[in-house]
Formats: sequence, C-alpha cells, structure tokens
Amino acid sequence: MEIIKNVLDFEIFSYGDYSIKVSKLVVILLIILSTYFVLWIIKKALYAKKFSKVDTGTTYAIYQIIRYLVWIIAIGIILESIGVKVTLLLAGSAALLVGIGLGLQQTFNDIISGIILLSERSIKINDVLEIDGDVVRIQSIGLRTSKALNRDDISIIIPNSLITTSKVVNWSHQSKRTRFRIEVGVAYGSDVDLVIRILEESAREYPDIVGKDLVEARLMNFGSSSLDFHVLFFSKSIFRIHKVKSDIRRIICKKFAENNIVISFPQLDVHLKSDSSLSK
Repeated sequence: MEIIKNVLDFEIFSYGDYSIKVSKLVVILLIILSTYFVLWIIKKALYAKKFSKVDTGTTYAIYQIIRYLVWIIAIGIILESIGVKVTLLLAGSAALLVGIGLGLQQTFNDIISGIILLSERSIKINDVLEIDGDVVRIQSIGLRTSKALNRDDISIIIPNSLITTSKVVNWSHQSKRTRFRIEVGVAYGSDVDLVIRILEESAREYPDIVGKDLVEARLMNFGSSSLDFHVLFFSKSIFRIHKVKSDIRRIICKKFAENNIVISFPQLDVHLKSDSSLSK
C-alpha cells in the first residue's frame, strides 16, 4: 500500500504552488472511462427493443444531445479535479471569449444550428434532402457539420447553418413515399385515350411503384409541336428515383412503338414569300 501511495503522490509537473500528481491523472482517466461507460449504457438503453417505436433518426438525435451534455459535465469535473475553477476561468476570460467568438462567428453559428437540428428533429438520419439543387441522404448530424451522401455516392460535408438558414426540401419528412411525374409529348393525331392507358399501364408494371391504384395520367396541354401528357405515381425509392423514372420511360417507349404512337419533336414550318417587284 505504501508503494501505491508513493506512486500516486509522485509529482509529474509543478509550477509554483501548483503541481500535477499521478493521482490527478488517475482521477482524470477514471472520469473519462466512467463517461464512456455511462454513454455506452445510455446508448444501449435508447436503442433497446422497448424503444423500437421511436424511429432511428429521433433516437440518434436524443443520444447526440445527451452525449454532448455528458461530455460538458465530464470536462467541467476534470477541470475542477486538477484545481481549475471553471467559474473563475469563465469570468476571467470573458473578454478573450468575446474576441474568439467574433473570430469564430460562423463556427458558433454552425454549432448552434447543430443543436437546433438535434433538438428540433425536423431533419433526421436517412432523410432525403434537396439542398442547393443537390439531392442527398443524411448519414449523420454532428455538432458543427452533417455528413450526407449524394446520388453519385459521394460523401458531402454540410455546415449545419446551411441546412437551418437555406430553403431545404425534405422529401421524406411527411411520408416514406413521394409522388413523382414523368412528362412526355406525342404527335398530334394520336389517340388520347390510348396514350393515357399506356402511360398508366407502364407505371403500374414497374414493381417499385406503391399505390398502383393511384397511378394517373393526364393530358396537360396542347403544345406547339405535341400533345403534352404526364403520368403521376408514388414510389418509396426517393433517393434513386432517377433509375425508377428511366425504367418506366423505357417501358413507355416500348409500348408506344408497339401501338404506333410517335413521341413528338420540335418542328418549325418556314414559309418563303417571293417579292414580285424583284422579278421585274
């Protein structure tokens, strides 16, 4: 026991009246290990089966908020254990913190935005967002930045302030299925009823379509070179909807060819008028 006491009382660093002993490092290590253990218990409890009714995004947001709070408390305890008075430190460095705050204004803005995202939960993990014209799937929400994956499987790091201050379309906020449309123009003289039937059949044939009874084709306009139609359908493949649309377009093209329906293209008639005075 005497040997252990001597080891714990061994001074590693000293400056004036202040010193750091092995015992303080042991306390810091125990606090860190205890923090990790507490967070592990909390995470296990949140993701337990009895919380299965709470979606993954909400559970993740709750855990992130708790994790940041626990670490703030742990850091405060560590500072107090090594003799640093947190209240005096904050009071004495108020002017310095103001200067740092001005210099890191955007960083603090991102951090506050991260807290808003985690607490408000309007955006959650696996949500499909449209930000600045780019469609991404949220993978993680951090305190300063969020990580997302676009449709080309490229990871994108998004500052949280961009999400909270910009116009963001959340494709999966209300429902896991979303309504999409495919537009097509056919030549004048085509059988309108036949075109509508083919469009609806083409969409219903695709296996990824949900609510097949909700598929609807419409004649939208009499265009300058075509009869303009679109077909509306619901799909759960929000993130990969381009592939779904491509496959349905292929089915439409095949059925149009079988029924002699021509997809129109822009046409322009040019009329030449001769000037009789030039012929004299």
